[in-house]
Amino acid sequence: MKAMILAAGLGTRMRPLTDHCPKPLLTVAGKPLIVHHLERLAAAGITDIVINVSYRADQIVEALGDGRRFGVSLTFSHETTPLETAGGLRHALPALGDAPFLLLNGDVWSDIDLATLPRLGDDLAHLILVDNPVHHARGDFALDENGRVRLDGAACLTYAGLAILDPALVAGLPDDVPAKLAPLLREAIVEDRVGGTHHRGGWVDVGTPERLATLDEHLRGV
Repeated sequence: MKAMILAAGLGTRMRPLTDHCPKPLLTVAGKPLIVHHLERLAAAGITDIVINVSYRADQIVEALGDGRRFGVSLTFSHETTPLETAGGLRHALPALGDAPFLLLNGDVWSDIDLATLPRLGDDLAHLILVDNPVHHARGDFALDENGRVRLDGAACLTYAGLAILDPALVAGLPDDVPAKLAPLLREAIVEDRVGGTHHRGGWVDVGTPERLATLDEHLRGV
């Protein structure tokens, strides 16, 4: 399985840290945040990785190179301006191919074992969901007793920024046009083609300087 890491955003919520450094290169526990992803992917045997880049793209490409020193092979999908999640995936399809792939938001951290994620089967997506953090108390989607993702339910969970996707989910979009992933997921959920897993372990949306500092302290054991 290939993987794609979303790393093209402007990182506006992380300013001023991202004024001169793209968010994926911000340091956590002595290494760039995106390197934590690369190392976890390599440990899970997922070594063919596509990264979309836009804001300060040259810095990311220069810092990571071809990925060999992290035990992976990197391909960069360049976006003149950020195409949002679904638009970025559509633009990267030539590099991703026709098989299901693992998608990771570049600005999250998790201790989930990537090697244990299920196969898609006939679904278009399999979402990793987590308990709702304080800053997103309403959640995103519900998960029923059969592991099917629903638009609503007794208790909604938060999408963790980690999923397995079938390329068909975004293949119908025009290339080089910004598009969000959430509407496509909702359509697939209505068609009962989205499964999910509730991850109860560690997870952080590294969306603000304060959360970045908290994660850094946690990983360093401070």
